[in-house]
Amino acid sequence: MTSDTSESARAEHGFFGQPRALANLFGVEMWERFSFYGMQGILLIYLYFSVTEGGLGLPEALAGGIVGAYGGSVYLSTILGAWIADRLLGSERVLFFSAIVIVAGHAALALLPGFVGVGIGLVLIALGSGGLKANATAVVGTLYSETDTRRDAGFSLFYLGINLGSFFGPLLTGWLQSTVGFHWGFGLAAIGMTAGLIQYGFGRRSLPAAASAVPNPLPRNRYPMTIGIAVAAVAVIVVLTLVGVVRADNLSGIVIVCALAATISYFAVILSSRHVDATERSRVWAFVPLFITSVAFWSLYQQQFTVLTVYSDKRLDRHLFGWEMPVSWVQSINPVFIIVLSGVFAAIWTKLGRRQPSTPAKFALGTMLMGGAFLLFLPFAGGGPGSTPLLAIVGILFVFTVAELLLSPIGLSAATKLAPARFTTQMVALFFLSISLGTAISGWLVQFYDPADEVAYFAVLGGIAIVVGLGLALSVRPVLKLMRGVA
Repeated sequence: MTSDTSESARAEHGFFGQPRALANLFGVEMWERFSFYGMQGILLIYLYFSVTEGGLGLPEALAGGIVGAYGGSVYLSTILGAWIADRLLGSERVLFFSAIVIVAGHAALALLPGFVGVGIGLVLIALGSGGLKANATAVVGTLYSETDTRRDAGFSLFYLGINLGSFFGPLLTGWLQSTVGFHWGFGLAAIGMTAGLIQYGFGRRSLPAAASAVPNPLPRNRYPMTIGIAVAAVAVIVVLTLVGVVRADNLSGIVIVCALAATISYFAVILSSRHVDATERSRVWAFVPLFITSVAFWSLYQQQFTVLTVYSDKRLDRHLFGWEMPVSWVQSINPVFIIVLSGVFAAIWTKLGRRQPSTPAKFALGTMLMGGAFLLFLPFAGGGPGSTPLLAIVGILFVFTVAELLLSPIGLSAATKLAPARFTTQMVALFFLSISLGTAISGWLVQFYDPADEVAYFAVLGGIAIVVGLGLALSVRPVLKLMRGVA
């Protein structure tokens, strides 16, 4: 595709005022999130429900740690997917192959029994989802020029696709789990991802040439060394697992350490690269405070799938007109608000254009709101089983949603805007590394959650998030200066 054709594609207004190719990416991400959140909606309770209830009977804290580590690994593996895209295959091809790996992972969870299915399935889903997430976002970025004011609105619509899947996934898998069993729910997730793979396969040709470009090709003479490093890394992980260094009870801590090491390494590599000019280097430095703020945000937000799941099972009144809704359905509340509000936020950003708040201002406000959402748990602290009204959780998750829309799609957009030309997908991976750290931390924090002393837990974490957000709010001007014209 020529550059003229690429510019023409960017100028299209065929999908809610956005480029037509966004519709295909919207669809594959919707199905991927359907399968991802559908499976995750029942994963924690599958791990800690008793064997007689169809689960594996693990302690709740251990189960929460595994879910947090798995979630962190998903976003950690975006590094691998981004590197393969930038050095070997290009974002579009990695996206396609990653979707195939995800299908295999969900099939393993559905068809293989017990811990064997959990182990194989979660590893494959983590690797595939990591590859798909970073590259889907990067491909969306290729649909817009740096100065296209539709960019944040386009990412907000893309986020709507994510949350359509996030809404229907837990509802349907939770219904199947509560009526016919866990593996039927996992099977539905596999079917959903298969549908996404087929849909994306038919629409690949509509994407611009930039989506398939390899911005920083790996020299052929370095292929053997790269393969050797990959084989050695897998061997080390297998050996450490066999000798008991890597265990289920320390997975979250290991993922946190790995994500921190990867973050420091990635920033160092990008900032020291001779292919990055002074303007690009300044923009990467501007991304550092956004990254730190994002970690604080996600360490609270991702507790929807750890602490809040346990809270919903033990403390929430889930009875509606004499019927008790499945635990996983609580995870569909947030996507409902996202579906309703994504269009509202997209319209607001589009209407405001260049008058909209800057990226760091949005990050700061989103993180402070997230901290405030945790403080909203305090009036219900210390209650017994079923003591928290469902309406209260609906209200709290509404605040979660507003905070999320101020940070998550904006973070994806910022990563593509601030990225050096040679590190486009890998900058997106850096944003996902902040989610990896936050998610792993959310799993690690489960051990400190005590239903008998909830005040300290929610107050401390909420207060920390508010302080971090306030710190960024006071630093907006110097961060914008580093961003060199990108707002």
